[in-house]
Amino acid sequence: MAMRVRITPEGFERLKATLEQEYARLDEATKILQGLTGSSDDYDDSGLEDAKAEKARIERRIDDLELQLKHADLIEGTGAGHVDYGSVVTLLDVKTKDSFQVQVVSPVEAGILEGDMPRVSDESPLGKELMGRNKGEKFKVAIHGGTSEYQIQDIG
Repeated sequence: MAMRVRITPEGFERLKATLEQEYARLDEATKILQGLTGSSDDYDDSGLEDAKAEKARIERRIDDLELQLKHADLIEGTGAGHVDYGSVVTLLDVKTKDSFQVQVVSPVEAGILEGDMPRVSDESPLGKELMGRNKGEKFKVAIHGGTSEYQIQDIG
């Protein structure tokens, strides 16, 4: 069975935009490579080799993005009262009394910061602890060599 990539609608749009940017980069890299090939008598030129390597990197990135988009399953917050893919969770740090929001997403979207809300992977320590939990629950998670305790204030 083919792999599935769970992704939010916003993440899907970001991947599509990134793919378009990579296509533009590929066009530019192709033009540079053609210019170097046409003007170079020595095909061992390091500039030419660098241009070939960069073009190959861009092509691999495009292949990865196209594969992710092809196998995307769009997710939204479940509204089921527990944390799942796409859920926006308001957490209270029990020690500092600071609250903040995160969205639980798949690894392909994790680490993207939009506004003030980070996205955490369901495979990260925090994401693993959040999945399936309910509003009001407290839990501990080991992050950055220490342990933090959080309480789920809201799930959206």
